[in-house]
Amino acid sequence: MIHPLILVAVFVLCTIAGYFIIRNVPSLLHTPLMSGMNALSGVTLVGALSATGLAYLAGDGVWAQLAGGLAVVLATVNVFGGFGVTHRMLRMFNKKKSAKS
Repeated sequence: MIHPLILVAVFVLCTIAGYFIIRNVPSLLHTPLMSGMNALSGVTLVGALSATGLAYLAGDGVWAQLAGGLAVVLATVNVFGGFGVTHRMLRMFNKKKSAKS
């Protein structure tokens, strides 16, 4: 079993690396980057559904199924929220184009 402190250290290092990567992205590329992240969130949703189904089939208990169900709900919120924000950002760019015409 992996020690929990190693998992926390990996999480912290990934958070720091992600911050420095995103900080250097130009503003013009934020919308395409968010669309790509929405696709990754969809993969997370499929993974949560698979894990929940496997927990049910393996008979891992109610807590594993509840945790899987919570993962499905949170991944779904993440997907829909991300697409909502991306759509809102794209509408901002469309207003600028129509104002110049």
